[in-house]
Amino acid sequence: MESFILPLFLLLIVLPLFLASRKQKKAMQEMQQLQGSLEVGDKVMTTSGLYATVADTTDDETIGLEVAPGVVTTWVRAAVRERVQPPAEASETTGESTDETVGLPETNGLASELADDKDGSDAEKATTSVGGKDAKKDD
Repeated sequence: MESFILPLFLLLIVLPLFLASRKQKKAMQEMQQLQGSLEVGDKVMTTSGLYATVADTTDDETIGLEVAPGVVTTWVRAAVRERVQPPAEASETTGESTDETVGLPETNGLASELADDKDGSDAEKATTSVGGKDAKKDD
């Protein structure tokens, strides 16, 4: 019985390491395939989160990215993280909404309180100077 403990322990250690390395190798191959298949006009996102359009793919090691109209910067191909779709195409293919306010946290209500108080009744309360003295003049 004790002779089975060591092989079982080694199997429990080695098997997850083997599976993790296979998953990492597959992800690396997919990334290399993506970076090798980029073409002029593709929309991409870099590892630093910069969205750009591919402008030049003539070099094997670097890639030209247009970050603004007429502004082309040179990047290492490995800096390209993913190919992205324009928002219009993404919403058509996935059926998701492109409304940017969906899922945002609600505000604390300050804006709505200020909007409700349009007559300025609380404005008199907020007219104090820096020294704490009342800024209103007594008539």
